[in-house]
Order: sequence, then C-alpha cells, then structure tokens
Amino acid sequence: MKKINVSRTALAGLAGTAAMTMLMLAAPRMGLPPMNIGHMLGSVMGGLDALGWMAHVMIGVGLAMGYAIAGPRLPGHGAPRGALYGVAPWLMAQLIVMPMMGAGLFGGSALGAMGSLMAHLVYGAIVGAIVDGEAVAAPHPHAA
Repeated sequence: MKKINVSRTALAGLAGTAAMTMLMLAAPRMGLPPMNIGHMLGSVMGGLDALGWMAHVMIGVGLAMGYAIAGPRLPGHGAPRGALYGVAPWLMAQLIVMPMMGAGLFGGSALGAMGSLMAHLVYGAIVGAIVDGEAVAAPHPHAA
C-alpha cells in the first residue's frame, strides 16, 4: 500500500472544496437553484452559518483523505479517477444528508441534484489530480 502524503492530500481537499464551493455559490447565475452549503449545514448546527462552512471544509479534507485510501482501488488515474470517486460523496449527500436536513431525496430538485453532481465531479477531479500528482508535475530541464 502506498504511503499517504497527508499534507498534499489536505491541500487537495482544500483546493477541491474551494472549487466546488465557487461552483455552488455561482449556481443561481447558471440557472440552477441556490446551493449555499454553509447555510444548509449551519441550519442543523445551531443556526450558525460559520459552523456550517467550517464543517463543509472539514468534510472536504476528510473526503480527500478517503480518496487517498480508496482511490487506488478505482480504475484510471488522476482527475478521471477522482471524478469517479466524486460520485460517492454526491450519492451520500443526496440519499442521506439532504433528507436529514429536511430537503428530501436529491434535495427535491432534479436540476439542483445535477448541479450538485457537477460540483462533486469537479471536486473529485481536482482531488484526484493533486493526490495522484498530475497537477504539479513539470518536465525536468534535461529531459529529452
């Protein structure tokens, strides 16, 4: 089993979560329903949006650690494998988290669920690329 680079994986989780968050906040500008995950999570954490945003970031880093462990069992490498991994947290969100928050299965909206899938695929692709080393490789100056 390959040793996990914890700092690289945490960075991957932060980068993936940041990109996913930007997509979710821009959702209304793309014709999708609003997806304010910080507010949604905060609503079940004492009504504090700040706690919801902190939880969102911690979940993103934790799921990146999950990718570092489970990713090598998936086909492919890097961004495509990461995007495939992104389907799992999306399904968990739609089938478990959304109903727990009172939003129903798939948040009650096919359009919203598809927007969320898009965001989770982007998250996974970024995590996969960084954890698997695609995003930082540069050619050696003496390479032929």
